[in-house]
Amino acid sequence: MTAPCLLPIADLARRMAAREISSVEATRTCLDVIAERDSDLHAFITVLADDALAEASRADADLAAGRCRGPLHGVPISLKDLIDVAGVPTTAASRVRAGFTASRDAVIVTRLRRAGAVIIGKCNLHEFAFGTTGEESAFGRTRHPADPSRSPGGSSGGSAVSVATGMAFASIGTDTGGSVRIPAAACGCVGLKPTFGEIPMGGIVPLSRSLDHVGPLARTVGDTRLIFDALRGSRPAARETDRLEPAALRLGLPGDELMDVLDDGVRAEFKRALAALRGAGASIDAVRLPHASAAAAMYLAIQLPEASASHAATLERQPHDYQPGVRQRLELGRYVLAEDYVRAQRGREVLRCEVDRALGGRDALVLPTLPIPAPRFGDQVVHIGAGAEPVRALMLRLTQPFNLTGHPAISLPCGATAGGLPCGLQLVGRINRTDGLLAAAEACEEALRSA
Repeated sequence: MTAPCLLPIADLARRMAAREISSVEATRTCLDVIAERDSDLHAFITVLADDALAEASRADADLAAGRCRGPLHGVPISLKDLIDVAGVPTTAASRVRAGFTASRDAVIVTRLRRAGAVIIGKCNLHEFAFGTTGEESAFGRTRHPADPSRSPGGSSGGSAVSVATGMAFASIGTDTGGSVRIPAAACGCVGLKPTFGEIPMGGIVPLSRSLDHVGPLARTVGDTRLIFDALRGSRPAARETDRLEPAALRLGLPGDELMDVLDDGVRAEFKRALAALRGAGASIDAVRLPHASAAAAMYLAIQLPEASASHAATLERQPHDYQPGVRQRLELGRYVLAEDYVRAQRGREVLRCEVDRALGGRDALVLPTLPIPAPRFGDQVVHIGAGAEPVRALMLRLTQPFNLTGHPAISLPCGATAGGLPCGLQLVGRINRTDGLLAAAEACEEALRSA
């Protein structure tokens, strides 16, 4: 029998409605996993055990009185510790913010509470979300649940670990260059970056304001859809589509401008996934994104100075309170020329048009999420074929283009390497058509499970 903390949210809701399990019991199960495993994994910075049990008790009382706030009623959810919860520290995993306590809930926390969610705690991250591995945190590195010598991905690594292990039924992370999708792929769960601006960032510590997104991590696409609906405030009266059969899928496969550097194990699992999709009847044809190979340069010219500007005051006042690598990257942002920033902003418009064209007549683009399995801590480069690639740049390679363009993107599990490390399949949808992307992701999930 599936442990209660690993149930899909819809199944948990049905069991709660049938009085087979209570929110208090579900919350205690998650807290038990935290107590058992988090001293090794460091997924959490703050565990809100008493508050969560009190919220769960109120949820049970409401349900007993016939009051249900929706599909998240009584569901324990974690938050990346960039997100404000009233009366709780928001650390951003940094000594820089020592002593800061939020005075009000972030907009999305208000919406989650309105939907009935129970906030179980705040998750560890790469300091200020400025890294891909999770190893630079004032609270210790978050470790991969399958291999503690490896990174769970970043920057929302704690959120992914909390979901993958059953410490929470879902989590909320942020994604500036892939920070929801990368850890989702590394840990074998689902991670969604909605269209830029679709979910409000109020009450969330920024990194790069023109690239930052907020989105859910969960165990299934269906769970992800439930969380997404809560984050945007309500389910729309009429969706673009509620159901898409695998045989009706029309997918575009980018060429070597993105796909030329892949770990052999990741490439093998991706090919298996494509074969499964084609076997289910999906149409997959080649598309071109000519300027995708320039995405890293564009990204750095935008992200570095925006991050540096956000931290200008504390970089002057508290430079030694930053993790050394994060501080170095923030200081680099001071030396990006204005003309390079403007040129990169123009370049992202070109790339956005290319992605729009590639999506013409298609439901989504399909590509791997992470070009490598979860890397070992301390590795600066990864050897692929005859070449050596920097770990940070390689981890961002397939996700950051879609932060630049603002298109919604989702990662879902698609097998594991011979060493047992999860791989992720990424789908990219049309701007402001996140519902359509979720429908395509559910169809892909069905095809992969049936293969």
